[in-house]
Order: sequence, then structure tokens, then C-alpha cells
Amino acid sequence: MTRFAIKRLNNFTSCRRGSSAVEFAMLLPVFLTIVFGIVVFGSYLAVIHGVQQLAAEAARSSVAGMTETERSSLASTYVTNNAATYPLIDPTKLTTAAATSSSNANVFVVTVNYDASTMFIYTLPFVPKPATLIRRSASIPYGGF
Repeated sequence: MTRFAIKRLNNFTSCRRGSSAVEFAMLLPVFLTIVFGIVVFGSYLAVIHGVQQLAAEAARSSVAGMTETERSSLASTYVTNNAATYPLIDPTKLTTAAATSSSNANVFVVTVNYDASTMFIYTLPFVPKPATLIRRSASIPYGGF
């Protein structure tokens, strides 16, 4: 080999200018998949949190009622009027049940159900699917304390 060929071969093997681009091309899909997963599962968890907050606030608002029917009406009205303030929750997919606890006659329980079956997370392949029905409850003793 000539000296020029040896020098050229050494320059070629020691050059690292393109290695960053190759590493970036290999890691970008993995990174974007992780970020996308965080966003999708985070939106699902935000819906769960919103449903829990609706149930808790509906239970608190029901304290003002004198009878079980009035308390149930107050809880349902609260959920209906405030569901639209949660941007990821579709108010048409919410159902509310409110009644005295079967295990304790001094406790009023509000249960809010949300049908999450149309959320984006259920259309993704190869992703573990969480429950499609989100059910959250809140209880409050009669008298509010």
C-alpha cells in the first residue's frame, strides 16, 4: 500500500463525524415511543382523577340535602353541571348513583361511572389496555363530619 492509501484509511477509521447522527437515528424512535406513552397514559390517569374529583365534590354538595332523594338529586346535579369543566371527560358518558351506604346507615355514598371505551388508548396495538369503565366513589357521613 502506498503512504497516501494508508493515511486515507487511518482518516476513514478515525472519523467520528457521522456517529452522532446514527445514534440519534437509532434512539429517536425509542424516545418518541416513551414520550407518546407518557402522554397517552397520562391522559387516562387525568380522566380517572377527574372522575374521582367529581365524585368527591358531588358527595360534599349532597350534605345540604335533608332527605336521601334530595341528596341524590344534589349529587347528580353537581356532576351534570360541572362535568364540562374537565376537558378530557365527555359529560354524556357519565352516570351517577347516590344512596345511603348498605353497610352503614349514617354514610351517604356517591358513585360516578365513566365509559372510557372511546379513548385513544384503546386503539393502540401492543399496549396493555386498562379497564374501560372508570368507577369512583366518595362517601360522606350524614351531618357532614
